[in-house]
Amino acid sequence: MRSRFSTLIIVMAVAACSPGEQAQSAPTAASAQANDSGRREVAVFAGGCFWSVEANFEAMPGVISAVSGFAGGRVANPSYEQVVRGGTGHLEAVQVTFDPARISYRQLVDRFWRTIDPTDPDGQFCDQGASYATAVFATAAQKPVAEASRRSAVQALGTARFTTPVRDAARFWPAEAYHQDFARLNPARYGGYTRFCGRAARLRAVWGSPTR
Repeated sequence: MRSRFSTLIIVMAVAACSPGEQAQSAPTAASAQANDSGRREVAVFAGGCFWSVEANFEAMPGVISAVSGFAGGRVANPSYEQVVRGGTGHLEAVQVTFDPARISYRQLVDRFWRTIDPTDPDGQFCDQGASYATAVFATAAQKPVAEASRRSAVQALGTARFTTPVRDAARFWPAEAYHQDFARLNPARYGGYTRFCGRAARLRAVWGSPTR
């Protein structure tokens, strides 16, 4: 796993998107939500460390669940170790299940841009390498919406700087149980990780406003 701050990894075990010792697995069911229509749609986003992507989406009203995993690669059911070692073609990704009566796909994509640095083609924050690249994985029906959202985001940053693509939908593989709901189950360790990686400062520098 490559990091801009690799010399500090020994000092701080939470420096990269790796759990160190195994965390407890998360509950599988999301908490009940008021006004749930019962309808479900799915979206997939790759935004660097999947812990952060998962945490950002889980807090949004209308999101039913966010599952950490992998997408876009060539190996069936890859392990975390296989993906970060390289060669599988997968990106760390999150599968978001949402109620379209409460939140739209466009709202999810619009939110996604503001939680990543789309000007970095090599990873996100202190997590660098092919598996940490960013993308929106969109179905044929979702692609026009995702592309329209991307154009709006590009206007804010400029075409030359914006590198995150909208890609065709790909098979999503859930990650191991100890990666699920990591931020919620391990708030101190996740907080240390985000501070060390400089997420908030970098997002302010890119977008001009704070984000989780």
